[in-house]
Amino acid sequence: MPNPYLHVLRTPHALPMVMAAFIGRLPLSMVGLGSVLLVQSETGSYGLGGAVAAVGAITTAVSGPVIGRLADTHAQRRVLLSVLAVFVVSGFVFLFSVRDGWPLWTVFVAAGVAGASLPPVASMIRVRWTHLLRGTPRLPTALAMESVVDEFVFIVGPVLVTFLSTTGHTTSGVVTAFTLATVGSLLFAAQRRTEPPPAPREHRRGPSAMRVRGLRVLFVVGAAVGAILGTLEIALVAFADEVGARSLSGLLIAGLAAGSMVAGIGWGTVHWRVRLRHRLVFALLLMTLLTLPLTLVGSLWLMLPLVVLAGVAVSPSLISAFTLAEVLVPRAAVTEAFTWIGTALALGVAIGASVSGKIVDAVGANASFLVATVAAGTAAIVVGLGQRCLHVPAEHAQTATLAH
Repeated sequence: MPNPYLHVLRTPHALPMVMAAFIGRLPLSMVGLGSVLLVQSETGSYGLGGAVAAVGAITTAVSGPVIGRLADTHAQRRVLLSVLAVFVVSGFVFLFSVRDGWPLWTVFVAAGVAGASLPPVASMIRVRWTHLLRGTPRLPTALAMESVVDEFVFIVGPVLVTFLSTTGHTTSGVVTAFTLATVGSLLFAAQRRTEPPPAPREHRRGPSAMRVRGLRVLFVVGAAVGAILGTLEIALVAFADEVGARSLSGLLIAGLAAGSMVAGIGWGTVHWRVRLRHRLVFALLLMTLLTLPLTLVGSLWLMLPLVVLAGVAVSPSLISAFTLAEVLVPRAAVTEAFTWIGTALALGVAIGASVSGKIVDAVGANASFLVATVAAGTAAIVVGLGQRCLHVPAEHAQTATLAH
């Protein structure tokens, strides 16, 4: 097929769904970085900014599976609108608490509640694709396309929030992120024709998706990729600041996402003969190697191409993880499984942002890149040891053949 992505987008009612989800997930790449820039501009500390972003990421991690399970049980639209209402209120509280110098605990509480209620549009659209295309050759391509869209979000979002936060009012970046989350979530909720039905009643109180051993391995992968993204988000901003080009930090983060997006586009068009779980190990090993040079660079214009190169392994890792999750867990728990990976990503971002922020304050930006290297290497070892857990069950043989 000349262009499998166009074939996927020709699925009835798919294009409005994809456009709404793109707007709704832009805040994923804006809220954390916008919070760091806002807090750092008010306090002068990257460590504190990273800690605030980490709290939001942790609460996102904790709430993600709960929201996913509720969406499986009660339908996406109902859950999404409820979560969005909490997000909007807590977002306003966060902005005022930082800007007006409220007690520090209010900043952390507001950031935590906002993180817990961040609309999970990215997980929900993957479930919709699974509902629409399950058992067809288009499903792996659709999941690959969603990872590509995620990477495009991480190209546009950091540049936008950095530009708004450093050239306008310090709150403008976060305000824009909250606005996009609201508009995108409302538009996505309005796409009733692609919404999957709630899980059958007999499955609603079934065991958690995390009972599947392979999903636990994928949780580690998600946490590692999240730690890499969280580390690079802080480290690249700090690096640009150290070389006197803070306003270009969004360009570096966009470079990371650009490399990942290009790799993801190619990844989704290849008919692979190597098993998916083996490709996941390769992608993680590649990521380990490609993050090492970042610790040695002292020039912004040399850092940019190396960051683009480091991003090449990010999207393939996520594509492999989400595709494996789809074929490993029962159908009634797919939303929950995807949100567990999203939870792992958020938790990893929290750890990466917090640890790297402290290293930046204590040693400098270059040393903090080692957090990403260690995270990727650890995940590669875990996946290598957990290959048996990632073996696809026979009942999913048709989809598994497509994924392989």
